[in-house]
Amino acid sequence: MLEFMICSMLTILPDFLFRRYVQGKRIGRDINLYSMWFELRWGITACVILTLSLITLIFYFHPSTKNVTAAFRTVTLMPESTGRVAEVFVGTNEKVAAGAPIFRLDDKEQQAAIETARRRIAEIDAETTVATTELAAADGLIAQAEGAFLQAQDELETQVELNQRNPNIVARREIERRQVAADARKGALAAAVSNKQTLETKIASLLPAQKASAEAALAQAQVELDKTVVRAGTGGMVQQFTLRPGDIVNPMIRSAGVLVPDDRRIGLIAGFGQIEAQVMKPGMIAEATCIGKPFTIIPLVVTEVQDVIAAGQVRATEQLIDVQQMARGGTLTTFLEPLFEGQLAGIPPGSSCIANAYTSNHDELHAPDISTLRWVYLHVIDAVGLVHAMILRLQALLLPVQTLVLTGH
Repeated sequence: MLEFMICSMLTILPDFLFRRYVQGKRIGRDINLYSMWFELRWGITACVILTLSLITLIFYFHPSTKNVTAAFRTVTLMPESTGRVAEVFVGTNEKVAAGAPIFRLDDKEQQAAIETARRRIAEIDAETTVATTELAAADGLIAQAEGAFLQAQDELETQVELNQRNPNIVARREIERRQVAADARKGALAAAVSNKQTLETKIASLLPAQKASAEAALAQAQVELDKTVVRAGTGGMVQQFTLRPGDIVNPMIRSAGVLVPDDRRIGLIAGFGQIEAQVMKPGMIAEATCIGKPFTIIPLVVTEVQDVIAAGQVRATEQLIDVQQMARGGTLTTFLEPLFEGQLAGIPPGSSCIANAYTSNHDELHAPDISTLRWVYLHVIDAVGLVHAMILRLQALLLPVQTLVLTGH
């Protein structure tokens, strides 16, 4: 309607003034309801064409949308594993600090794993003590084996010397028996030394490695025990939290509730039409009015334009996707941030809004090689943005009336 009124001032009104003051035709006599089209056909036709052109120009280069939401983030409350709730520490709509416990699952299995790991560590410590004692005993066995070997070696050397002096005194068989006894004592000595080395290796490497593995198992069991207590990752308000002791919580099926963080605000997320994909660019100036804060125009800036349309996403499933299932057109997701700090204060998170984005050709208008027609065209584009700004302010005025009176909400 506003565009039609503006265009009629440039088309129908001049046509009427020409008919009235040049041709002398007057309303009610020469120009009436039945002859209006014939008398003002040029002005009406030009008005319709100009109005349609103006509306197309405005809505293309200065897009508007009602698909705007003051988005905010939430944190899902759920454990990392399935379990039965043993204790609940908070209630619904209760404010919690970062790291505060929210609920605890039954931890009997985790406590048993911790106790098993502790017993294993104690067992390895006992094995270390026993191995140290065995190492001391191994020194005694080595000394005993050395003495026996030296004695056997002396006896063998004595028999060999006697045999060399008089072969008839010592039999050859006796020398061989002494040699076998000396070799056996030497083997016993080597076995005792090897046993000591085994004990030293066990004390220095094997038992510490086993203890480290047991300590790692204890640490893992402690981590699993800590997971049974679900804590707030950030400070905020607990919402939709109806969990009670005895309930089963499954992270794949059922969450425990929702935590709305203190730093929950993301900004305004708007969905513009796909036809404006070539116009919407980061850095564009925008304006919005929200139903949660009526009679207020919020200046914004486009910070990000999503380069994909969510309606066309495809993910791996067990069924082939028919394009007909994606026939509903999606919108161009755009992120809007306030120009100045605190301008979104007072707007409830999740509030619905109306937003306009404005194309600016300031840099191109100041280009040295721009043509006159191009300069005029870009000036027209920037100027008609004023019409859309006026429409947004009218919507801001009528939004409470439309919401409270016309729709009954």
